[in-house]
Amino acid sequence: MPTPPDRRPSSGLTPHIAIPDKRGTEAIDFYIKAFGAAERMRVPAEDGVRLLHAHLTVNGASLMMHDDFPEYSGHAMGAPTGVTLHLDVDDTDAWYDRAIAAGAASTLEPHDAFWGDRYAQVKDPFGHLWSIGGPVKGEK
Repeated sequence: MPTPPDRRPSSGLTPHIAIPDKRGTEAIDFYIKAFGAAERMRVPAEDGVRLLHAHLTVNGASLMMHDDFPEYSGHAMGAPTGVTLHLDVDDTDAWYDRAIAAGAASTLEPHDAFWGDRYAQVKDPFGHLWSIGGPVKGEK
């Protein structure tokens, strides 16, 4: 894949996630299907199996990712915890339904939250938690 002319992230803070079990390429395909991601860059590792680096754009924001490299950290990664990736969207239900259809697991179905958003959560097949929020239906 040719290197895009602008490889800089789209904002001042960019999540960079690790994907377990040599599934980085599969993760790219999932994020394209589930969240409408656009692939900006992909760099395979020298072993020809793992993903050294990828840069996606999801909902107008950058997401960087790579496969786990336990030979550098000294251990295989466990399930991701402590971080939720939030998508601020125009239609929570549509984004939630698309993610579920692509293979995400529901952790919280869409509902009208007390703070005024329509809100839901899903877990992707790689263990990452995503929240999806937007206007309550009928509001803009």
